[in-house]
Amino acid sequence: MRILGIDPGVATIGFGMVEAERGRQRLLQYGVITTPAGIPLSSRLWQISQDMSSLLSQLKPDEAAVEELFFDKNITTGIAVAHGRGVILLELERAGVPVYEYTPMQVKQAVVGYGKAEKRQVMLMTQRLLKMQKIPRPDDAADALALALCHARSATSLLNTDRVFDPRKYDTR
Repeated sequence: MRILGIDPGVATIGFGMVEAERGRQRLLQYGVITTPAGIPLSSRLWQISQDMSSLLSQLKPDEAAVEELFFDKNITTGIAVAHGRGVILLELERAGVPVYEYTPMQVKQAVVGYGKAEKRQVMLMTQRLLKMQKIPRPDDAADALALALCHARSATSLLNTDRVFDPRKYDTR
């Protein structure tokens, strides 16, 4: 399964693609989409739409993992990011890619094993799990790869409802 992780934004959108098969994940590609500062929000959103459409047709993901928004102190920035996230979700829907959403805490839990892990711990574990020489950069791309890993672990888990382990199949009595 080809999973595209997306860290939404307006100025910088991180993306990371992994292939998940039989509990193993392999890095395919990662990077960022950027929009120029100083142009109207509507122009930035249009650019995100065009770039996401192009990225999706190039990468052809089976599923996408998108970070849920977390509003901290700067609500104005959060609103702009929400606009960008909406455009991203629209393009994923238009491309027919199923979307799964994860909170930052869920990503940390899946990748590091601790929901309150530090960002550096998540980045180091992402590097290790994907057998990368260096920590992925920029941070937005690293976050997107962590999202893809989170979904890979969730989607291939025996706890996933359509892949539930049935002990009756293995009863040796």
